[in-house]
Amino acid sequence: MIPLSLTLVYIFLFPGFLFLLIYALVLEYLDRKIAARMQHRVGPPLFQPFADLIKMLGKEVIDPDGVDKRVFDAAPLIALAAVMTAFLYIPVVSDSPFSFNGDLVVVLYLLTLPTIVLFLAGWLSRNIYSAIGGIRAVTQLFIYEVPFFLALLTPALMAETWSISEIVVWQQEHFWFALLQPIGFVVALIGLQAKLERTPFDIPEAETEIIAGPWTELTGRRLAVMHLAFDVYLVAGCALVAALFLGGPLTPWTFTSAWLSVIVGFIVFLAKTLAILLVLSSIKVATGRIRIDQLNRIGWKYLAGASIVQVAIVLVMNAMWVNA
Repeated sequence: MIPLSLTLVYIFLFPGFLFLLIYALVLEYLDRKIAARMQHRVGPPLFQPFADLIKMLGKEVIDPDGVDKRVFDAAPLIALAAVMTAFLYIPVVSDSPFSFNGDLVVVLYLLTLPTIVLFLAGWLSRNIYSAIGGIRAVTQLFIYEVPFFLALLTPALMAETWSISEIVVWQQEHFWFALLQPIGFVVALIGLQAKLERTPFDIPEAETEIIAGPWTELTGRRLAVMHLAFDVYLVAGCALVAALFLGGPLTPWTFTSAWLSVIVGFIVFLAKTLAILLVLSSIKVATGRIRIDQLNRIGWKYLAGASIVQVAIVLVMNAMWVNA
């Protein structure tokens, strides 16, 4: 039984909400900096994401005509709460104290809510650009969500558990699933890029076509909280992929000192999430926005097909191991 004080520290301080908010802003800075250096630009200073957040929080909130203010105020908070809650189930330094057999399904569900919130914000704003962007967001959701879910569920099939922490422990005793399931790993990275609506999947907020899509009518603190929610979304997504395919914070070695194990695990967690961020940033810089019909073809023809192939391979490998 974990003491209540340690549980509260885990939730609110480390590796909970306070760490998550700080690391989210750091990852936003690194993402912008990496993209800038790849394009031979200088990029923002270290404090820029924090300064942008403070500036947006202090801006005036403008309510579109006929919009329910309470719903518009609640939408960004719901998105932020969903991704922050999902992060609590992902191992950061060791097993999550909230782990249970089935938390993977809960996390996948929670990580779907920000996109649904964006759709509702765009649809309810009564702005044609926001409405189109919201429809694109939910249309895109139905395309990439199936292969993304299949890719993330294949580690659970091989480890024979629906607990993220237990999947991490399985990899500590065997191999990383990135090595055993390379197809699923690649599909998961592409799916994560699409869930975050990053280039080339920034179709819902195509600024050259529909201004900012569902973000158009978000102003002031609403815009600040929604941006923060997607920054946290980036951390949670990278952490989830790192846990399911790269072994999370655990290493093949065990340490006699509990503090040393925590420190090493945290460093490993940072290294793996930063490596995934580097891949996502490289994709963003190296590609251009695609059309929704192109995404539909890529998602259902290639990504879904690759995910099904990976599931079939996992089932065959499990059968071989059972009969061996």
